[in-house]
Amino acid sequence: MATDVYNSPLCSRYASREMQELFSEDTKFKTWRKLWIALAETEKELGLPITDEQLDEMRAHVDDINYDVARAKEKEVRHDVMSHVHAYGQLCPKAKGIIHLGATSCYVGDNTDLILLNEGLKLIHQKLVCVIDALSKFAMEYKDLPTLGFTHFQPAQLTTVGKRATLWLQDLLLDLEDLEHQMKKARLLGSKGTTGTQASFLELFEGDMEKVVEADKRIAQKMGYDAVFPVSGQTYSRKVDSQVLNILSGIAQSAYKFSNDMRLLQHLKEMEEPFEKNQIGSSAMAYKRNPMRSERISSLARYVIVDSLNPAVTAATQWFERTLDDSANKRISVPEAFLATDAILSIYLNIAEGLVVYPKVIESRIMSELPFMATENIMMQAVKKGGDRQELHERIRQHSMAAAKVVKEEGKANDLLERIAADPAFGLDLEELKSTLSPKEYIGCAPEQTKRFIEEYVTPVLERCAAELGVKTELNV
Repeated sequence: MATDVYNSPLCSRYASREMQELFSEDTKFKTWRKLWIALAETEKELGLPITDEQLDEMRAHVDDINYDVARAKEKEVRHDVMSHVHAYGQLCPKAKGIIHLGATSCYVGDNTDLILLNEGLKLIHQKLVCVIDALSKFAMEYKDLPTLGFTHFQPAQLTTVGKRATLWLQDLLLDLEDLEHQMKKARLLGSKGTTGTQASFLELFEGDMEKVVEADKRIAQKMGYDAVFPVSGQTYSRKVDSQVLNILSGIAQSAYKFSNDMRLLQHLKEMEEPFEKNQIGSSAMAYKRNPMRSERISSLARYVIVDSLNPAVTAATQWFERTLDDSANKRISVPEAFLATDAILSIYLNIAEGLVVYPKVIESRIMSELPFMATENIMMQAVKKGGDRQELHERIRQHSMAAAKVVKEEGKANDLLERIAADPAFGLDLEELKSTLSPKEYIGCAPEQTKRFIEEYVTPVLERCAAELGVKTELNV
């Protein structure tokens, strides 16, 4: 890797080799050549004078991209597609005259872009399923472990560690639904011509409209697709890019939520992301264990969320049948959204598979707050012994305010139970009061909710996608 020019951190630090290969120059230009072969084969099958010898020559040179020739030609003609037509023709002198016959630049450019989008979604799908699998195992393992819930990041009713994980999981399932819906819509542009009218192909096939329609279908089938867009301008609708990046943005949003929760939990010392033996948390403060993986998710997720606006604006501002102000933006925004989302899911999976839970810290925090939450039960217990509910409610309110003041202003332990035990209006001793403080009595349906959610919603997805499980990720830095 050159060190004297800019290199994208998405490649050098974050994205997987598989995703980088998908959006590489090699994959792009090899796909262009496969599309040219599919076009020539189809035209021969439908009666145009193309020989097997020409096709064999084209097939023999799919992979040996002569970049030097293409780059030199592009400097001369300022047109990337024609530069590669020229380079391919130089390797295939017998087929030179029929390469790209009847097509416009978007035949190779847009069809390739759609193929890369669809293949990219498959890679994202696999990692997303693996994250769901890892989180589901974590949720089941900790479905019964009580933890303090938070609303507004203020102590609220108890939940369980596993139940909280189902909230992260449900977001990912919503993303998976959107992703799979988009994948089911996969189609190619086909061979539509310069303004989408297929005029050049109608001319080639001497006015035979049925052959024009058939060519569209056959090209798609040869490239592994069942359908093409029924109508288009020169390009496929840029709404497709917008829809796809909206899905990636949704995944980034879900990951961001998880990473923020993890950062807060690590601050509370209740949970931690994996921390390796020789990892350094801070260059200055050697004792620190910073949540750097979760922070990296947050950082990359912001990028994807903002990046998804690029194709949205592009789709909105296209003119009539074609305008080229999409091209430079699209070359950057679409691949980088995939590379960044791929990186996000790799980190998410790494964290989800190595989450560390500290039950004693969790219990300590619960017990510091539980007396406040137990006051309703305490009041009912005192009423059964003959107390007046309205009087007891007011006395509990006063004791609670006093106990909270001791905690906040004096930094002492919560002494609410001691205050109530000393108040004869309640008729309860300290042991009776402490018997009301079993955390499991305050978690409601959380364990059963977790179990049902995993069994009814997550397990069917994992069973359906079993072949995709087992992805291993390695963080570069």
